[in-house]
Amino acid sequence: MSCGYDFNVPPFVGTEIKYIKDAIGKRKICGDGEYTKKCNAWLENKTGVAKALLTTSCTHATEMAAMLCDIQPGDEVIMPSYTFVSTADAFVLRGAKAVFVDIRPDTMNMDEKLIENAITKKTKAIVPVHYAGVSCEMDTIMEIAKRHHLYVVEDAAQGIMSTYKGKALGSIGDFGCYSFHETKNYSMGEGGALLIRDEKYIENAEIIREKGTNRSKFFRGQIDKYTWVEAGSSYLPSELNAAYLYAQLEMADEINENRMACWNRYYECLKPLADEGKIDLPVIPEECQHNAHMFYIKAKDLEERTQLLSFVKSKNIGCVFHYIPLHTAPAGQKYGRFAGEDRYTTRESERLARLPMYYELTTDDVEEICDVIKEFYR
Repeated sequence: MSCGYDFNVPPFVGTEIKYIKDAIGKRKICGDGEYTKKCNAWLENKTGVAKALLTTSCTHATEMAAMLCDIQPGDEVIMPSYTFVSTADAFVLRGAKAVFVDIRPDTMNMDEKLIENAITKKTKAIVPVHYAGVSCEMDTIMEIAKRHHLYVVEDAAQGIMSTYKGKALGSIGDFGCYSFHETKNYSMGEGGALLIRDEKYIENAEIIREKGTNRSKFFRGQIDKYTWVEAGSSYLPSELNAAYLYAQLEMADEINENRMACWNRYYECLKPLADEGKIDLPVIPEECQHNAHMFYIKAKDLEERTQLLSFVKSKNIGCVFHYIPLHTAPAGQKYGRFAGEDRYTTRESERLARLPMYYELTTDDVEEICDVIKEFYR
């Protein structure tokens, strides 16, 4: 047995420092320089959206989306309760109420069949969260949104390089939000991106991102001076962060292949335990291509998961669980409500355990980790 495995190791490909030094040498480090533009262009080319804008976090990308949807106090926004707090925070900050719906036990994604019953005259948007980089049932969600004249904001924090019926996650709804946090497949430490499907929102998005000014137009030479034209904030990341990220985007396919090889090996090694009914493994619908963002297993119940985590950690292997469902949290009860019955959200969240997954993990490493899981169940 090796000396152990961290749960996550931020990706590093080797050219990050070179690009950061290059950015410093150009004396342009505040943002929207060469590397920010390269990252934006890479994202636009990869996803086919009208515009991609690098941001300081996925949280801030979602806040921008909420502003572009003109979310107002009293509006309601439909989302799963099984998600990170940022999904709700972005809309709660605008005065909206988060309306939580139950998840599907197979993908852990919002159950698209429950959305329509949660819609009221106050509903303004639907926020599908693509858990583990596996797409929600987007055809159904988009059809519901069209009929009810609702915005769709994709929380694709975990979804870069994933697709639904060949379409990049984040490019299907009105807006998509990526994360480049250090726990994600590609990282800039802290960072994110807003994807904009319709070009009519681009100018306003640029204004919001630049503290409410039309500074972007000034730098393009479209106006001779810039001024404060709308409410906004500082959502522009440092050029140093962008340089770090761009090194990894250049290696995106190689990183993705490495992760997929490990994900597939996990599945192969642990399938006998699943066949024996001792654990459940992730489900990938046929129309979805995922990105190996995470590998999780489901124990029988909370008690068994607690014992499993303790055993695995005693072998010096990082193994974690998440999330505490938002509707059970103090802020969730204050700023939201659960629509319908919590059949699966709490139950399934108490069973799930995430195993180590990061770039440069090897299939031999995965086999060692799986041997520990098997030892527990023996």
